[in-house]
Amino acid sequence: MSSSQAPFGATRRGAADVVEDLEQRLIAMRREIHSRPELSWQEVETTTRLAAWLREAGLEPQMLPETTGLFVDVGAGPLVAGFRGDIDALPVTELTDLEYASRNPGVAHACGHDIHTTVMLGLVLSLQRLHTENPGGLGGSVRVIFQPAEETMPGGALEVIRRGVLEPVPRVFALHSDPRIDVGTIGTRIGAITSAADVVRIEVTGRGGHTSRPHLTEDVVSALAHIASTAPSVLSRRVDVRSAVSLVWGQIQAGSAHNAIPSTGTLVGTMRVLDAEAWRGAGELLEEIITQCAAPFGVDVALEHIRGVPPVNNAEAETMLLEECGRAMLGADAVELAPQSMGGEDFAWMTQERPGAMFRLGTRTPGGEDFDLHRGDYAPDERALAAGTKVMVAAALRALQDHRHDGVPDHP
Repeated sequence: MSSSQAPFGATRRGAADVVEDLEQRLIAMRREIHSRPELSWQEVETTTRLAAWLREAGLEPQMLPETTGLFVDVGAGPLVAGFRGDIDALPVTELTDLEYASRNPGVAHACGHDIHTTVMLGLVLSLQRLHTENPGGLGGSVRVIFQPAEETMPGGALEVIRRGVLEPVPRVFALHSDPRIDVGTIGTRIGAITSAADVVRIEVTGRGGHTSRPHLTEDVVSALAHIASTAPSVLSRRVDVRSAVSLVWGQIQAGSAHNAIPSTGTLVGTMRVLDAEAWRGAGELLEEIITQCAAPFGVDVALEHIRGVPPVNNAEAETMLLEECGRAMLGADAVELAPQSMGGEDFAWMTQERPGAMFRLGTRTPGGEDFDLHRGDYAPDERALAAGTKVMVAAALRALQDHRHDGVPDHP
């Protein structure tokens, strides 16, 4: 039996060895990416660096036209799966003292996208080595997408889809760093693993005046306060409670003097919903609810509702595949049930186009400090790079095996 025909178990053991050989290089790559973070749609240097590394490996990366990001196909023959990693950073100041901390002031990889990018690099380099060293290659190919602008709404994934990158891909996989899960462990969940997420911006205008004569004004401040406190409660009574709609404000601005009622004010926040159907319905209710909340104050109200992303919906077969690969590569107890996150993730657009799944990659050092995402001091355990790469390589090999079995997934 040739190595290209080896059973999945034998192939994945070789894959683990390949990843372990690459581990120190992956750590160095991740540190280089981490030190040069770039914001959404500005990932020019990151894209250039990724393309150079891929060409060094003998591959032909394809730049996304008129924007940042790229994709690359590994192997030969029909595409059997797509794998997506996001490459952008956040407008957050890094607060670590790491020697490879961000060199770009006010920008940091505080969401772990440097981990995601490097895992995808590890996937590409591992598969390329397996393809070139096996007499029969991989028996197919996979597409790895280095996607820009996940941290924007509605997200760079939509641009990837519009450009046809996903068209020949039958199934898709992704991962997300999770500082609440120990390194060496992954979290999975069938169905929605993230929440829908929108931006809500409200501008209120009215006749301002002196605080001693509020009856002669249209009190913008009181109107904003009433909307901020009342609208979330009303929305939660108009949408099925099982959908867990959450309207939370992050910014309220009005006025500049203690004794003057201003003529304008704004309220900005996010709406998150666990169910895609309820998400669509909640959006339709927003304007009605906010208008009614503002009505008693006689002010004018303008709602800007920026549709963000639906929930990431993990398909059963693809989730089971990831679970099997997680146990095979990391250990029998290395897979746990991930709670549904209220965070948004634009990989959701891809799972609306193709069956797919995302897993949570543990980045917490066992017994170490707890972190959260989007914090300037987030410092993931770098052993997560090898762990995530092993799972992704195994998933790619399993997808290739499934294709050889007439495209019918075969999960024990």
